Amino acid sequence: MRLSSLTGDAAEIVSTLIERSGLGTPSLRLGVTGLSRAGKTVFISALVHTLLHGGRLPLFEPASSGRLAGARLDPQPDDAVPRFDYERHIAALVDERVWPDSTRMVAELRITLDYESATFLGRTLGRGRLHLDIVDYPGEWLLDLALLDKDYATWSTETVARMRARPPLAESQAFLAAIEALAPEAVEDEAEARRLAGLFTAHLKARRADPEALASDPPGRFLMPGDLEGSPALTFAPLVPTEGERGSLAAMMARRYEAYRNHVVRPFFREHFARLDRQIVLVDALAALDHGAAATRELERVLADVLAAFRPGRLSWLGGLVDRRIDRILFAATKADHLNHRDHDRLEAILSRLVAAAIERAAFSGAAVDVLAIAAVRATREATVRRGSERLPAILGTPIAGETVGGETYDGATEIAFFPGDLPTDPAAVFGRREGDGALRFLRFRPPQLERSADGLRLVLPHIRLDRALQFLIGDRLA
Repeated sequence: MRLSSLTGDAAEIVSTLIERSGLGTPSLRLGVTGLSRAGKTVFISALVHTLLHGGRLPLFEPASSGRLAGARLDPQPDDAVPRFDYERHIAALVDERVWPDSTRMVAELRITLDYESATFLGRTLGRGRLHLDIVDYPGEWLLDLALLDKDYATWSTETVARMRARPPLAESQAFLAAIEALAPEAVEDEAEARRLAGLFTAHLKARRADPEALASDPPGRFLMPGDLEGSPALTFAPLVPTEGERGSLAAMMARRYEAYRNHVVRPFFREHFARLDRQIVLVDALAALDHGAAATRELERVLADVLAAFRPGRLSWLGGLVDRRIDRILFAATKADHLNHRDHDRLEAILSRLVAAAIERAAFSGAAVDVLAIAAVRATREATVRRGSERLPAILGTPIAGETVGGETYDGATEIAFFPGDLPTDPAAVFGRREGDGALRFLRFRPPQLERSADGLRLVLPHIRLDRALQFLIGDRLA
């Protein structure tokens, strides 16, 4: 083991010891995880905005009981990590009524909470304080964690098989044609490696841009290369067959794949993912349901790959002073405001089915697990509409400009009443449902127009069960 690794591990142990021993203000590192488009940026922005401005949180006990004395943003602990741009994202939500840009890099934000203890002894010792450090990172990088348990041959075989099985994209077909034309004895060649890597990157970009795609394929840094652009660690592609003698193109690709795992994925896991205390996993299950059983099964597979990298478990008191484990995991189905509340329990049941294996593994290791249907920002209200003699539970909202249903395209300014359909009562049914079955249809809605109070102050963002999420994730640390 290198000296740098030893000193890095020692520094992390010392930092954890200080935070957990009471020698400094305790901190809690919350990882906000989810595939692309699951709503990570919106969740973080809404959570922080609600804590800072005293939003409605009846099920977050420290707030509802009056024990939460205040919240403020403080400088984050990691100087080498970009700050989460909270102010810009909130301006997009509140002032422009547009959804903020997706996560493009690892980012961090610290919000410090002052509170009164719930116990007599705690109140006697004085006001408590907790640093909540929120860590955000791109969904594409999250998918890379699955590569830690796959060698080049396994990754190549699985990747090429998925490309052949999916509906064809022109970019995917171009890459498959290129690798099928390779001679088995092809020797290593930098120009050829760059050509194949370029074709493979074009496939990844096309896959990412496909509105029906629930997730990109790894490697995620091919889409967000940063200062690694053009490096050998980002100049490889899957080949089938994958074996080759020393000096072959296949051996060259395998070597560069290992470099990617060692210099990109493992440092990300070690420096960010492995340091988390709590985790919320955001899942856009409605997008999968909108596209049918094949998309739902694909989401289940991707989530299984990702969640295998988690380090759940409850540490002993002494172990907790020097090590970190994720001791609470919340699986949250986002965009619950796209459904009437009568379907929220069904959405939670479907999410539980999607992550059943991960829930079982986390619970076995001692971590607490919960499943919720949430909307960090509620973009709709509820209503009832008539269809013939039927009264249907509907939602009211303003569709994003360009959204289309029933041959009508919306302008981004008109509010409508919409019935998205009913979710099945049996969660297993969604894995056998074909696209279009059950007439499910989900529109994208603009963020809400915030009302102002009698004194002219703008009210905080409405939500669905953000208070329950906060209670599960941090409520015990404010007791």
